[in-house]
Amino acid sequence: MLPQAASTPVIASQRVVSLDQFRGWTVLAMAFVNYLGSFKEILPVFKHHHSYFSFADAVMPQFFFAVGFAYRLTFLKNLERLGWSGAVARVIRRFLGLFLIALIVHQLSGSVGTWEDLKRLTFPEFLEKACKRSLFQTLTHIAVTSLWVLPVIGLGFWPRLFFAAGSGLLHLWLSFRFNYQWVHADPTGIDGGPLGFLTWTIPLIFGSFALDWTAHSQGERPGQSKKNPLIPILAWALGLMLLGYGLSCLNLQFSSSQGSKVQLPGQWAPHPAGRLFLEPPFFPPTEPKNIWTMSQRAGSLTYLLFGAGFSLATYAVFVVFCDRLKWSWSVLATLGGNALVAYILLGMLEDTFHKYTPKDSPLWFALSTWVMEITLCWAILRSLEKQGVRIRM
Repeated sequence: MLPQAASTPVIASQRVVSLDQFRGWTVLAMAFVNYLGSFKEILPVFKHHHSYFSFADAVMPQFFFAVGFAYRLTFLKNLERLGWSGAVARVIRRFLGLFLIALIVHQLSGSVGTWEDLKRLTFPEFLEKACKRSLFQTLTHIAVTSLWVLPVIGLGFWPRLFFAAGSGLLHLWLSFRFNYQWVHADPTGIDGGPLGFLTWTIPLIFGSFALDWTAHSQGERPGQSKKNPLIPILAWALGLMLLGYGLSCLNLQFSSSQGSKVQLPGQWAPHPAGRLFLEPPFFPPTEPKNIWTMSQRAGSLTYLLFGAGFSLATYAVFVVFCDRLKWSWSVLATLGGNALVAYILLGMLEDTFHKYTPKDSPLWFALSTWVMEITLCWAILRSLEKQGVRIRM
């Protein structure tokens, strides 16, 4: 058995209502921004801008946070029942299966017109053309990131924290070396591109911490005193958000190449106006984008640090209302209970409804078609729920 794994309490006797509701909320928010984000009448805060932290940018870190919570819970249970090799084998099978589903859902980018075109492609060219963009979206990132953190998911707090920090710093170093420019080069990467898993590790690991803090609050092991999970959750939420914002202000201390689509990393050069702080994370910045900018497209360290903190703060709300006040909404439970199916269904329904909902539609019409989309999705998931069908990520 892994060292320190047994010292962490495992919630085994009941479902964590706050997680179920949080995951359902995340699915609902994803459906909202994915469907409505392309309409002209929708507020900018519900769109992706890749230059600050909008409502739309909060969704994907919350998915990884929920994955990390459930991942550690399941892994520790399997560790007790099956031992190290059995638990690891289950993880590998599960996430390789998710990768295959991702290949079907996200598909490959580009295409070739003739056999001669295909023969001219070198293997590196094929990987960049076919895999760099479309394939590396949500499901692929979850699968790759989960396999990346496998060596530490069963360990104690400090090994996981150091692993998350090391992954984030490695991504930052690679961004300065080549990755930031490469992700923005044609074909443009999505959600950090193939190396995005390094920073998506951060919200996933902090989701695993939230499991530990929530488990301690249950006082499940004999003689174990209950602890208030809100103290570490809110403390780390505030710390991560301040750290993410503080690092993003380094944007002001690095010169950028003006006039280009991608602001290349430059040398340390204090801002000519003496500015030390950028606009707050929820507001568009006045400075050009660079490596320090909060960007979901770049999978930047600042974005994922702030996103992990914001996910913790959002989860704290669900701890209060669901675990303490015993509040829950069956709609969120249904959406979150089959998150993988919901993700696939919503993508298909979005394509269907968008065909006859023009981008310049009035807001009432766009909202009406979105309500139809989410209602249909919920109805299908509810039917599966009644039959006891649940497909896990």
